[in-house]
Amino acid sequence: MTKRIAVAGKGGTGKTTLTALLIGYLLERRPGRSILAVDADANANLNEALGLAVNETIGLILEDTKKPDAVPTGMTKDIFVEYRLSRALVETQNLDLLVMGNPQGPGCYCYPNDLLKRYLEKLGGNYDYMLVDNEAGLEHLSRRLVPRADLLLVTSDATARGIRSAGRVREIVEKVNIEVGRIGLVVSRGRGGEVAQLADEIETSGLPLLGEIPYDPLVAEFDLAGRPLLELPPGTAAVQAAGKLFDSLSL
Repeated sequence: MTKRIAVAGKGGTGKTTLTALLIGYLLERRPGRSILAVDADANANLNEALGLAVNETIGLILEDTKKPDAVPTGMTKDIFVEYRLSRALVETQNLDLLVMGNPQGPGCYCYPNDLLKRYLEKLGGNYDYMLVDNEAGLEHLSRRLVPRADLLLVTSDATARGIRSAGRVREIVEKVNIEVGRIGLVVSRGRGGEVAQLADEIETSGLPLLGEIPYDPLVAEFDLAGRPLLELPPGTAAVQAAGKLFDSLSL
């Protein structure tokens, strides 16, 4: 049975870093298991963190469905979208990636979005793990693009504003009735006792604190150089903290 894991949070709080660390953990600790990663952030960069090249995004596909001559004669729009989505899938041995991208054209994307939701549900069932890196604006959560998750990791940096934003993620999940088996907070980039100082904000957010990923200068160095985070040495602070966190979640 597929384990569905979603990562959400305000922009700049370490969503993509946490997703990449989780993928690295699963590739190492769960060898042979298949993983589908979905970069649902319009400002897509999960592929860079994973060291994968992307040639086509879902955003471009959705735009093409609005062109009157885009669908070949004799092919339904449903089949056309599924065909294009299958081509957009970046495939490796144990990890496949699908990138949302950002539709730029005017008009409603309700129909293709519904197709996408059904396709993701169908495609995800072929994998042991399905990981979704949600967009900073939380629109995919509010549109219920991912209607259910076994685990929802909500990220925040070590600031009061970040924790409050994480609390709003919980509110959206409850408001739109997303089925979540477990939800919790992961605080990133903390230094010293910063997380302890945020105890009151964390309690107010209504999110249990699952763990923290401390500030790691090597992660910043990799980001600056554009190096894949999957290449981080196993002894670095971020990788070790992530391993401890994911061990506790029994993934």
